[in-house]
Amino acid sequence: MAEANKVTAEAVQKLREVTGAGVMDCRKALIEAEGDFDRAKAILAEKGLEKAEKRAGREAGAGLIESYVHNERIGVILDVRAETDFVVRSEPFRTLAHDIAMHIAAAAPETVEELLAQPYVKDESKTVKDVVGEVIAKVGENVSVNRFFRMEV
Repeated sequence: MAEANKVTAEAVQKLREVTGAGVMDCRKALIEAEGDFDRAKAILAEKGLEKAEKRAGREAGAGLIESYVHNERIGVILDVRAETDFVVRSEPFRTLAHDIAMHIAAAAPETVEELLAQPYVKDESKTVKDVVGEVIAKVGENVSVNRFFRMEV
């Protein structure tokens, strides 16, 4: 294991900016990864997903309604939930809601289950469920797509 004093504040800050994890979590991950930035990032992702799995059963009672209209021909209304209003107001959550609404407009899923299983339009190496999981890892709360409506003329 690397010595704690070999982990620089700059490396911790950079890892924090990239992952959204807390300072101490970033520092511990860098120490565990012996200063290797990519390994530390993977360690945080793994731990974040573990936290997300533990939170999966928690009630996501706070929410946001996101709307998106594409070329005045396709409209989407999306209901996305998290555990607290604090997370609902956060940038990662709001960005996720907007991106999922755009995805629904483009990919036309019929159900939430189908939506989550689809390859994500912005990065087809991931599913929509993977993208939601990344936000769960970042914000530390359960996040769920509750329902959506898509209209096309």
